[in-house]
Amino acid sequence: MIYDEPRFLTGGDRAIFVEFGDAIDPQINRRVRTLALVLQKEGIPGVIETVPTYRSLLVYFEPRQINARQLRETLYQLAQSPEEGELRKPRLIEIPTAYGGEYGPDLEFVAAHNSLSVPEVVRLHAGTPYLIYMIGFIPGFPYLGGMSSKVAAPRLATPRVKIPAGSVGIADRQTGIYPAESPGGWQLIGRTPLKLFDPGREPPALFQAGNYLRFTSITPEEFTRVQQAVTQGTYSVKETVME
Repeated sequence: MIYDEPRFLTGGDRAIFVEFGDAIDPQINRRVRTLALVLQKEGIPGVIETVPTYRSLLVYFEPRQINARQLRETLYQLAQSPEEGELRKPRLIEIPTAYGGEYGPDLEFVAAHNSLSVPEVVRLHAGTPYLIYMIGFIPGFPYLGGMSSKVAAPRLATPRVKIPAGSVGIADRQTGIYPAESPGGWQLIGRTPLKLFDPGREPPALFQAGNYLRFTSITPEEFTRVQQAVTQGTYSVKETVME
């Protein structure tokens, strides 16, 4: 549900949450990203950083420059007249992904859990544009919306201690990609050879909230070729502007 008016919650003595709804919804997320953009343009003294999530914006501030009451009033006013036209057109990023086998050890479980064949799971998961709602958990991890409920699967009962970078996972009705080697409890169905986060790149993260990505199925041989090109710095990520 989208709230008629934003709701404000205190995040300690240096942060305020601005909530726009209570669901994972594109329109709610658009309001979140719009307010973040407006705050960036306004350059309000005392506002240090904003962190967009699915349905809220976390605003960090310096209380010696602006107090919580003043900031809440300012945020309320800015949220009433969002400049949605200022949001740039989203970009669609292609993510080459090898499904199953050593790249996706849980693909067969996801298929059996949903009474589907492995090719059906791949078809339903790949080829769909996924909205990038937010980046979190670890640097560069995209939280996505738009996955078919037909391939939903529960989290692992016991999380893995180590998951390879680039692993594509499913948890309930969510899907995402691990940008770096890390622990995790999602069902792994594939892996991309792309480097999703690089501190030496500008910007470091491949993904930004508000853009879209689409998985494309590739063979293990293609995975190796793309991986080599990425390592050599000769691979160009495929992006298109969405209308």
